[in-house]
Amino acid sequence: MKEQLEKRLAELKAEFASGQKVLADLEAKKVNLQNTLLRISGAIQALEELQAETETQQTEETQIEEGNGVVSQELIEQNS
Repeated sequence: MKEQLEKRLAELKAEFASGQKVLADLEAKKVNLQNTLLRISGAIQALEELQAETETQQTEETQIEEGNGVVSQELIEQNS
């Protein structure tokens, strides 16, 4: 009986140690995944800001071009 208890105790201790190792590995993976998600989030934010700036510049350029067209048309009409 004592031998069986000692054997079972050793098995449980080994299983416990194995479980602790798995838990530590999972926690490390969690930290790595959180860092990866944080970097991805930052990249998304940077690209969204860049996209917004590009759209704003395109809108301004279009307005300037349209404005130049109106001025050019007015000059043509005035000179005619």
